[in-house]
Amino acid sequence: MASPDDLAAAGPPQRLFVASGGFANPGLRRILRGAGYRVTVGLPGPGDLVAVWGASPTAWRGAALASARGAGLIRIEDAFLRSVRPGREGEAPLGLLIDRTGVHFDGRAPSDLETLLATHPLDDPALLARARDGIARLRDGHLSKYCAFDPALAPPAPGYVLVIDQTRGDASVTASGGAAAMARLLELARADRPAARIVIKTHPETARGLRPGHFGPQDGALCADPVSPWHLLAGADAVYTLSSQLGFEAILAGHRPVVLGQPFYAGWGLTDDRAPPARRGRALTPVQLFAAAMILTPHWHDPYHARPCTFEDALNTLQAQAGAWRDDHRGWVATGMRLWKRGPLQRAFGGLRRVRFADHPAQAIVLAAQDNRRLMVWAGKTTPALDSAGAVRVEDGFLRSRGLGAALVPALSLVLDDLGIYYDPARPSRLEVLIATPLSAQDRTRAQRLVAGLIAAGLSKYNIVGAGLPPGLPAGQRILVPGQVEDDASIRLGAGDVRTNRALLLAARAANPGAVILYKPHPDVEAGLRLGTVPDAAGIADAVLARTDPVAALAGVDGVWTMTSAIGFEALLRGVPVTCLGRPFYAGWGLTTDRCPAMPTRAPGPDLLQLAHAALIAYPRYFDPVTGLPCPPEVIVARLSTGTSAPRSPAHRLLAKVQGVLASQRWLWR
Repeated sequence: MASPDDLAAAGPPQRLFVASGGFANPGLRRILRGAGYRVTVGLPGPGDLVAVWGASPTAWRGAALASARGAGLIRIEDAFLRSVRPGREGEAPLGLLIDRTGVHFDGRAPSDLETLLATHPLDDPALLARARDGIARLRDGHLSKYCAFDPALAPPAPGYVLVIDQTRGDASVTASGGAAAMARLLELARADRPAARIVIKTHPETARGLRPGHFGPQDGALCADPVSPWHLLAGADAVYTLSSQLGFEAILAGHRPVVLGQPFYAGWGLTDDRAPPARRGRALTPVQLFAAAMILTPHWHDPYHARPCTFEDALNTLQAQAGAWRDDHRGWVATGMRLWKRGPLQRAFGGLRRVRFADHPAQAIVLAAQDNRRLMVWAGKTTPALDSAGAVRVEDGFLRSRGLGAALVPALSLVLDDLGIYYDPARPSRLEVLIATPLSAQDRTRAQRLVAGLIAAGLSKYNIVGAGLPPGLPAGQRILVPGQVEDDASIRLGAGDVRTNRALLLAARAANPGAVILYKPHPDVEAGLRLGTVPDAAGIADAVLARTDPVAALAGVDGVWTMTSAIGFEALLRGVPVTCLGRPFYAGWGLTTDRCPAMPTRAPGPDLLQLAHAALIAYPRYFDPVTGLPCPPEVIVARLSTGTSAPRSPAHRLLAKVQGVLASQRWLWR
């Protein structure tokens, strides 16, 4: 697979002249720059190129300019995975199709994509494996060209014929016969299947009031709700389309759609073509079609680093941003949030509708019901009433920040748990469900790469720069004992009989009398911000690792003994054996030596990659501190590797110092 650096190393950009104001969009210009073009205006020469947007109403101006000046002409369109919301709502595309021959949706003339489909071998095993993985990820993640839909919404009862509407006046409709052809499409479906129930899928732009479609309630049962197209395709007995991209996705879902127009996916033996394209006839598989249309042809763009990227990177971006939309589009009412957290939470969850904060649970419940909003609570502040109202619990993620939460450093990752919370083993959590869920091949590969990236970058939960192991440690088996904050919720709810750092040290010493015991105090405790000091630690352990980098400590030990510390999870990722005296989220799966009774909701079976994928990819949401966008974990690994973290105001730094003075006051903590 090509790296982003390989994709960007294309030499100096070629001048690209434009005659339309739409190309002034900064996001569009960045993608074109990454693809090797420099957008400019003026009069091109014979060696230059002129760009137009597909077959838009203003495309003739650019075509005339290119013809008059002897310049080349390229036509640009959005790639087939565009964004969460339509472009008319202001979202930049994730990629572009840049065509020097024609345009993919108009089969009356060749296009670069058509030529590729007709002539490329499309037989490389690695390429086809990527394509199969991509299809599975689109289907499993409910991803499409636009993704502002909710997979939790129920589709119509199965057993219908799906007719796909498109927007009135769209160039792809005009190229395939216009409004008259759309009318014939519905007539054709009725004639072919006179006894069938017909469901008409409204285009997302029509449903969102941006552009009119061709069909209304008088034409049949409309599906205008934001239902996943993958659910719609699964329930359909047949699919009819003029030229919609949903026809392409119908092929990926196992259909042989009836196609009345000549879109790029028609004519390859995968569709029931009622107006077969004259130049096509090669038999392709859905995987080959996908490889050409999604991997080989588009110019994908990484919005976080403003550079070209692979299809898989673009898919990671869309999945993260679609997940955020699905969580946040109804809006949130939040309660149990300390004042300093409200700004970061607003930035994280208020991008679509501002979060409303309530000081009291009862007030939050009323506000959420009045405005049909979702309800969230900081996990340690939940109440039975909030649980009954369906409140989602919020906590920091496991790849959190460069700095401590107790020092008021905002988190770059947060988890939303609709079942429980990961540190409370007394009830199931969403994380437990995810850990127990088998992984696809592509998810295993992604988890493996992410873990390798974390280890190579030396990253951990807080990423505080510290010392390495001190010189002169005794030889022998070394056991790391990480201290914890003793009044933390993970200790209160997840610890066993051993519930203090001193008791943990004594237990580790008693069970390993000949080992070298290394005690690492918790950084919050070392900073004087939380409770958990062990005054006589030096008399129990062989060494106290003051202000030591946990990654450096893990690199020099043979095992870890812990109650519920996240260092146990980080040790497992690095192949270090872990003994648990409590019930952290990573215990009970057969990956640790557990000294607490078995948990009925967990059983051995999941492997380390399942644990890593659940905890680092599927469970948290990540927030890019540079762009402010929801992002995949790979972006946070890159940010933390370069020292980039969320901004912290001077007021937060001052408050952190005050908290250090008041660290013994338990009411201050969550």
